[in-house]
Amino acid sequence: MSEPTFARELWRRLETIHALTYFAPESVEAAAAIGVRGFWRTYFGYRAAPLGACSAGPVVAAFFGFAPAMVERAVPAIWEFASPAALIEARWSAAASALRRLAPEELEDLLADEWALATLRIGAWDGDPGGRPLYAANRLLDPPGDPAAALWQLATTLREHRGDGHVAAWTAAGVAPVEVAALFVADGGTTRESLQSNRGWTDDEWRAAESSLEARGLLAGGAVSEGGRALRAVVETTTDKLAEEPFGDLDAAGRSRLLDALTPIGRAIGRSSTIPASNPMGVRVPD
Repeated sequence: MSEPTFARELWRRLETIHALTYFAPESVEAAAAIGVRGFWRTYFGYRAAPLGACSAGPVVAAFFGFAPAMVERAVPAIWEFASPAALIEARWSAAASALRRLAPEELEDLLADEWALATLRIGAWDGDPGGRPLYAANRLLDPPGDPAAALWQLATTLREHRGDGHVAAWTAAGVAPVEVAALFVADGGTTRESLQSNRGWTDDEWRAAESSLEARGLLAGGAVSEGGRALRAVVETTTDKLAEEPFGDLDAAGRSRLLDALTPIGRAIGRSSTIPASNPMGVRVPD
């Protein structure tokens, strides 16, 4: 894989903040309080809520990595338990509570850094929403009044911008979602046991993906080939390039300053072990 870039390092920090909405106990409790129970219902409800009370189709397309059958077990039934607006409010309150519990001092320091917050706000607004459904939906949400929740929303909007670009890069490369998962596992990104179950692919679908990757020369004997590694590097480089677009006017000093501002809170979350070291997102939390 290529060396970490500004975009990659920014993603590590933003993803660490964003992922609290899935792994912090406050998130499960806040969802249960409005009638949504279970990890995956909470996940799909929270993340899809900015799209509105949509059918499964847009979620399958935008989330990309999940088996359609897994999405369809949660969407659109989730909207019968709670409205998108209620889920958005719940994820804000849960994220703010988790941030205050896990990184109280680091959070206060970051919230006092007016330059860093302004830079994140500009970046979250200045991206091109075209072809980026999750980013576009999050970008248009009215910011919450709670500063901690507003910080979480900025991190989420920017990570969805990168995520939408990542999906576009894999789609342009002609690699299907289950094939991306199998390639990621073969390249040591995580374990098959973790990723296959967390994305809902059947054994038959997984074997078919591996066969397709073998036929295309992206796997060899079940291991990632040089061609597979090269393709992953191209996709990551393209993703980084697309993710840097909202920060095109930020010079090297400004980029370093922004990363430095976000590092302490990322480290505090990492020390808590709230986000598993081996996780489906493939993020290595700041250490």
